[in-house]
This record gives sequence, structure tokens and C-alpha cells, in this order.
Amino acid sequence: MNIDSPFTMVVLIVLIAVGAGVVKTWLETRANSGADAETRLRMADTEREVDRLRERVKVLEKITMDGDRNLREEISRLA
Repeated sequence: MNIDSPFTMVVLIVLIAVGAGVVKTWLETRANSGADAETRLRMADTEREVDRLRERVKVLEKITMDGDRNLREEISRLA
């Protein structure tokens, strides 16, 4: 194999470019894995908050939909 031939030079340049692209993609993926973990934690927190708010809305709907007597009972039970 003659390293001075144009074909060999082109093949080497292409291999170097492809290798650099693979390394760049690997580094970007590795850097994003930390952000993905943080995003999962934030999503879990958000889901817990939404569940808590849904429960509060259910209570408020129950209070507003019941009659006057039930409203007094519910308020005194919550207090």
C-alpha cells in the first residue's frame, strides 16, 4: 500500500472525518445523559404536584357541589 497515492489519502481523510463524527456524537450523548436524569427528576416532581392539586380540586368540587349543610360539615371537618 502506497501512502502517497491519492486514493489512499482520500480514504484516510474520510476515515478521520467519520471517526471524528462518531467521537463527537458519543461525547454529546454522554453530556446529555446528566440532563436526562435531571429532566426525569423534574417530571416526577411535577407529576406528584399535579396529583396533589387534583386531590385538592376534588375536595373543592365536593364542597361547592354539596348542599349548605354538607358545606358546613366539610368546612368543620377540614378545620
